[in-house]
Amino acid sequence: MKRVLVIRLGAMGDILHALPAAASLRAAGDARISWIVKPQFRELLDGNGIADEILEFRRDGPAALLDSLRRLRRQPFDCAVDFQGLIQSALVARLSGARRVFGFDSALLRERAAGLFYHERVHSGAAHVVDRNLDLAAAAGAPRRAHEFPLPDGREEGELPRGPFLLASPFAGWGSKQWPLEHWLALAGLVREEMDLPLVFNVSPGQAASLAREPGVLVHVSSISGLIHATRRACAVIGVDSGPMHLAAALSRPGVAIYGPTDPLRNGPYSSRVRVLRHPSARASYRRGSAPGPEMHAIQPREVLNALREVL
Repeated sequence: MKRVLVIRLGAMGDILHALPAAASLRAAGDARISWIVKPQFRELLDGNGIADEILEFRRDGPAALLDSLRRLRRQPFDCAVDFQGLIQSALVARLSGARRVFGFDSALLRERAAGLFYHERVHSGAAHVVDRNLDLAAAAGAPRRAHEFPLPDGREEGELPRGPFLLASPFAGWGSKQWPLEHWLALAGLVREEMDLPLVFNVSPGQAASLAREPGVLVHVSSISGLIHATRRACAVIGVDSGPMHLAAALSRPGVAIYGPTDPLRNGPYSSRVRVLRHPSARASYRRGSAPGPEMHAIQPREVLNALREVL
């Protein structure tokens, strides 16, 4: 049996974008898939039917890191596939002892030095990250391209309306990718008045405080498993370029994605059921600013409401 190591340590959206490629590798009947991932993201993989083994990559101290590497090297891998393209992930691939290490060529790497650790450097002319990952999996021996996103069922957490609702994920890793909070609050009022639907904000415990003070705002705090459950239940999802929006696309839920400094052709929701809104002034700068830029402010709540009507 061929032992394959999948390397995509994080983050949430990036792991989701690697699922079809991993499913393609899994399609080889003689393949055993191990996936190494940061502990906070393993809920995306537990019970999804792709990984025979989930290895946690821990860096909370030298002892935890050494233990992660020891577990990684317990059994030899025939090949390792680095979907991340960083020096860190490439090092993990080589330290695994895999006979062959596959990664992208330097033009597609975030850190070009990562390519020094690969045996096979794969070029892809595809625009979207999902399709690039599928090209890499094919080069590593995947017998077919599986355009599917296997995910666990999730579990019920927190408080959700009993009836229909819309789900919002307003935050992102960069402030420049976020839509202004006042626009979100205006949208909540519009969908309540004109669509008779509550807008539920899914946030982490640390983010809840900034919304709890707002009158009439419904806040749902959950783990990733709780977010999966809430996304499956929602009539539609509204978000920005962040993991929860990509989760909605992976689950084939209708939605509206609001984009600014990132390119939706490369990083957009991989689904025909999600409508992307992006102001004509937006440029793919990938600027990691702390606050929404003018191109995000320019998208008005009424535009999002109209797009919601279309996808529903």
